[in-house]
Amino acid sequence: MVEVIYDKLTGRSRGFGLVTMSTVEEVKEAVEQLNGYVLDGRTLKVNSGPPPPRDQSSPRGFREQSGGFREQSGGFRLQSGGFRQQSSRGPSGGDNRVYVGNLSWNVDDAALQNLFSKQGSVLAARVIYDRESGRSRGFGFVSYGSSDEVEKAVSNLDGADLDGRQIRVTVAEARQPRREY
Repeated sequence: MVEVIYDKLTGRSRGFGLVTMSTVEEVKEAVEQLNGYVLDGRTLKVNSGPPPPRDQSSPRGFREQSGGFREQSGGFRLQSGGFRQQSSRGPSGGDNRVYVGNLSWNVDDAALQNLFSKQGSVLAARVIYDRESGRSRGFGFVSYGSSDEVEKAVSNLDGADLDGRQIRVTVAEARQPRREY
C-alpha cells in the first residue's frame, strides 16, 4: 500500500509518503536501492523502522502518531521536497475501480481482496478508515486492470453478502484532482 501524506488545509503534498510492504526483506531492499535516488531533480530519503506497537484500544491495531494512524506492518517512508506518488488507478491511468458500500465494521482490505479477486486480477483493495478514530467508514474501493473486470465485479457482486451484510458495488466515480496552490 502506498500513501502520500497531504496537508488537510491546503490539499498539497507534505513531501513524504508511507509504503507498506509484504516482508522485512522487501523493505530492506527498497531502502538500499532507493535511498539517495534522484527523482525529478530531488534526492529521495528512504528509511524504515520497526512497526509501531499495537494499541489494543484501536479496532485495527493502529496507534496514534503525530496526529494520524500508522499501520502495523513493515514499510518504509519516502521523503522529498515535492515528490508526489502516482495515483492508484489502473495501469493505463483509467478509472478501473469499483466502489463497495455497506461494509461491516469487521471487513478489512484482505477480505475485499479475497472476495473481489474471484472476479479478476485485483490491483488494490482498500477499506476507508476514519482518521480520528481508526474505525472503518463502511466503504472501500477495489481497482482492476481492465474495465471488463470492473463490469464483471459490479454485475456479480452488487447485493452479495459479505460478513453478514448485503454490499453495494458500483463503478467508482472519477477522482477529483487535488487543488494545487
